[in-house]
Amino acid sequence: MKQTMKTLPLKVLVGAAAISLSLLAPARAETTDVKIGIGFGVGFLPMFIADDQKLVEKYAKAAGLDVKATYQRFSGSSAMQDAVLSGSVDMGVYGVSAMLIAWDKAKNTPQQVFGIAGVNSSPLILVTNKESIKDITELAATDKIAMPALVSPQMYALQMIAEKKFGAGQQDKMKPQVVALPHPEALGAILSGGTEVKAYFSTPPFTQIALESGKVHKIASSEDAYGGRSTFLALGATKKYIEANPKMADVMVKALTEASDLIRKDPAKAAEIYLKVEPSKTMDAAKVTAMLKTMPDDFGVAVYGVKTVADFMGRVGGLKTIPASFKDVFLPVIATTASN
Repeated sequence: MKQTMKTLPLKVLVGAAAISLSLLAPARAETTDVKIGIGFGVGFLPMFIADDQKLVEKYAKAAGLDVKATYQRFSGSSAMQDAVLSGSVDMGVYGVSAMLIAWDKAKNTPQQVFGIAGVNSSPLILVTNKESIKDITELAATDKIAMPALVSPQMYALQMIAEKKFGAGQQDKMKPQVVALPHPEALGAILSGGTEVKAYFSTPPFTQIALESGKVHKIASSEDAYGGRSTFLALGATKKYIEANPKMADVMVKALTEASDLIRKDPAKAAEIYLKVEPSKTMDAAKVTAMLKTMPDDFGVAVYGVKTVADFMGRVGGLKTIPASFKDVFLPVIATTASN
């Protein structure tokens, strides 16, 4: 005899109701939390803006995701790389050279790191407090050169400059002089003049603070190394995270694009946000605004110089696999917007 709804067992009815409700409920989001690693300095301003304006949440919601972004600060690409690989952050903003190493060493594994987007391409400036020095070759072997990490964009820029200045095979000539110091400490050391640190490979706003002090002057830049513009900071994540959260790359590109647009269109607002994150005794809102007006093209998701640094790293043994182009390292989401 055919059962009717009235004669069905209670547990069957409860089960059917639960299934119906589950079908009516919205699909669960891909992720509820994304941890993003950031560092210090104006180069990270798009991330500061993304946090302040909740841009990751905005574009995640538009993609049907329920996401809360949190931000953790690190000093230097090495610390950031460790955080990304260990999973203590889901994605991080750091130098292209460190990203290339992780892309190469973990190739074809879940830990392989891929670039999602460029963040900043401000030139890195090498300054010295030794008034008599006009060129990097004039630094004494005892003069220490400060930079945030031993594996950093500054290190590869220094090696490339050394090779150009001293000749083939001389890329490590100045490496023994390098000391790893967070930007605030490096700035303090170079301005005090009382330490072994006689040069500092700086980034904005530390470059501007140092130069405005009148105690240092420029002797080289990353543009000398690359022969033009190069990406200083890029956003990267592991293959494991990217595959588990396929919509997040597009979310991040859109968030970073809006943040970079804000810097160009409203530098005063961008300066206000920056100073909330990194209060300064030497740079007020007017000075930061003026600085941002001089660097409108330094922010954006396009990447520059990736192939140049990869070729150099491969030539000196830093990479086993040399990418054919930036498209091997960065996700397709920026393939049509990136430069090289």
